[in-house]
Amino acid sequence: MKYAIGIDIGGTKIACGIVNDQGDVIQQETVKSDPSDREKMFSQVVRCVNQLMNHSSISMDQIWGIGAGVPGKIDREKGIAVFQNNLPWSNFPFVERIKDVFNIERVVIDNDVYMAAFAEWKQAQLQKGLFVYMTVSTGISSAIIQDGEFIRGAGFAGEIGLVPVSTSTAVTRLEQAASGPVLAQQANERFATDTMTGEALFAAYYDGDLEAKAIVDEAAESLTQGIYMINSLLDPHQIVFGGSVIAHNPTLLDVIKDKLDGYLIDEQKHILQGMTVSQLGNQQGIIGAGRSVFDAFK
Repeated sequence: MKYAIGIDIGGTKIACGIVNDQGDVIQQETVKSDPSDREKMFSQVVRCVNQLMNHSSISMDQIWGIGAGVPGKIDREKGIAVFQNNLPWSNFPFVERIKDVFNIERVVIDNDVYMAAFAEWKQAQLQKGLFVYMTVSTGISSAIIQDGEFIRGAGFAGEIGLVPVSTSTAVTRLEQAASGPVLAQQANERFATDTMTGEALFAAYYDGDLEAKAIVDEAAESLTQGIYMINSLLDPHQIVFGGSVIAHNPTLLDVIKDKLDGYLIDEQKHILQGMTVSQLGNQQGIIGAGRSVFDAFK
């Protein structure tokens, strides 16, 4: 049995775990991010891994390699975190730094959504065909895998959150219409408060509150437009959805499917059976990062 460390890095928290070559998470740790400074942020990554190994019976010399998912644009070949909206790592040599700290040669880096998508693709066991993973959380993005290979374009493929959608008040980017923070902001405006969270919004939605229903329904319509664009361009065999907004509220996918059905022509409707919510939960980033090591260093 081989073991790797998978690291899922975000602007709020860093999660890391020991993953075996079957995709099982053996041990996991989480620490807070510190995006105030590039070195402080990197120190938190190191802290997460050290805590992980200190709490594990598996030693560092049993670790095959380390994989990390980082937001934004990544130069995988050079091991550099090129650009992020929420981290201070402009052109940060992440792979080189990790190798130096942990004295380990097998290190891979990729975009965090791509790492999560890799885990979901492995879970789906779709060796042939076109697979899409879409996350709806603090941001909205997607990753595309065709016959086991990512479709990357010039390096920014899959940014579905940037596409325009039409809402009741404006034409705006999908991410500005249906991401978690936007839903919370809309809820605070409609309920004339500053205490509403996404969780509270959906609780009100399930209780039948008409204002909450209007917010969620419009977000579902915006997401439907984005998904229809994906489906029309790619005609995927399967779309798996993750991220806190849908993972915590899987009934939202049923609403989206009902709306999407009205957009699709008969030849496209197979996708309605191929749209599912992730079963890996919040471990998908760790799993994908860890399993990517085994894939890169066979």
